[in-house]
Amino acid sequence: MGKRMRSDLPKVLHPIAGRPMLAHVLDRARSLAPKRLVVVYGHGGEQVPQRLAAPDLAWAKQEPQLGTGHAVMQAVPLLDDSVPTLVLYGDVPLTTDATLARLCAAAQAPAGAAPRLGLLTVTLPDPTGYGRIVREQGRITRIVEHKDATEAQRAITEVNTGILVAPTPALRRWLAGLSNRNAQGEYYLTDIIASAVAEGLEVAGVQPDAVWETLGVNSKAQLAELERVRQGNQAAALLEQGVTLADPARIDIRGSLACGRDVSIDINCVFEGRVVLGDGVSIGPNCVLRDTTLAAGTQVLAFSHLDGAQVGAGSRIGPYARLRPGTVLAEEVHVGNFVETKAARFDTQAKANHLAYVGDAVVGKRVNIGAGTITCNYDGVNKHLTVIGDDAFIGSDTQLVAPVTVGAGATLGAGTTLTREAPAGKLTISRARQVTVPNWQRPVRKPKE
Repeated sequence: MGKRMRSDLPKVLHPIAGRPMLAHVLDRARSLAPKRLVVVYGHGGEQVPQRLAAPDLAWAKQEPQLGTGHAVMQAVPLLDDSVPTLVLYGDVPLTTDATLARLCAAAQAPAGAAPRLGLLTVTLPDPTGYGRIVREQGRITRIVEHKDATEAQRAITEVNTGILVAPTPALRRWLAGLSNRNAQGEYYLTDIIASAVAEGLEVAGVQPDAVWETLGVNSKAQLAELERVRQGNQAAALLEQGVTLADPARIDIRGSLACGRDVSIDINCVFEGRVVLGDGVSIGPNCVLRDTTLAAGTQVLAFSHLDGAQVGAGSRIGPYARLRPGTVLAEEVHVGNFVETKAARFDTQAKANHLAYVGDAVVGKRVNIGAGTITCNYDGVNKHLTVIGDDAFIGSDTQLVAPVTVGAGATLGAGTTLTREAPAGKLTISRARQVTVPNWQRPVRKPKE
């Protein structure tokens, strides 16, 4: 339920690195190629299955919520007895594929031997609140919840993470035998450990590579803590790949970021969705890139926003540029400060260096678009196309009222409002005649009475 989150959003839908926590857990599960993937949900009603619906997911509703054991009971009808069952938690988003693979391997018994139960445990300097792993002669025998533990048991620092792998037929039996006679009045999944031991099954304990793999989220503070862990891990991976980060603590990747060789990223940059940076790309400070591909040698200068754009090699964007969805730039295109583009295609070496809006447009090779130019693409109902031919020169403060075409090599004088085709190779001007009025007197303020 996540009461400490103080939010109407179900806890498992709160984002880590731009995606719901539960989405990260599902990714880890899918990495193991499961035969079936079941999500048990409860708090938040249908928000969770609506948000994360997928063909490979089955859903089991837990209502009311009576503990972890009770949650897994809801999935029992959907489990496959021919394979073990791995139990993960929707609010523990950072467990790695390698740790889960190691856990599953530990649960595999040798041929002819009795099945094993695999349990992920972790050693904490302060285990307060966690179920303690009780061992006898080195073998795990049971788990005792903190509220039910004796003083001696509370001194144990090895704790349960809740993540386990169990033989499915045995799991069914153990769940059917759970009791809620405890301080919380709940059915603890951890009680199946004692059931396994009572049947003579070995419980194989596995520890993760890092404690943060097992950390759960119960508050916004913990959410923020794991966000920084996730971002730090991604930054470390980029550094290992040879990417230059001005400050690894000041980058946020909320999706996937693929980088070529000799890529450099300045501070406070955010990458969302799928972003691809080619060889030699440089990103200036305070930029946001979403679902964008930059070819080799492209420079993105400070405070630029690129969303759904494709940028050709050797181009220069910004500072303070905004490329909106549908922007496709060829090689060596310049889009400068305070220029906005949307559904616009720029051919090789075209330039819009400052203070322009180019939307629903096709811009030819070597076109120069002057400051203050806009394409008037929207008539209040429909969008219309502007086509500008190769080598055209668009003077400053020009309005291109679409649908309209500017011929190759045409020049538009500054201040032109173009409503008809501008012929190729010609100068087209649309402006009022300049007049100087003789003997004109500037008004003066009248004295107060």
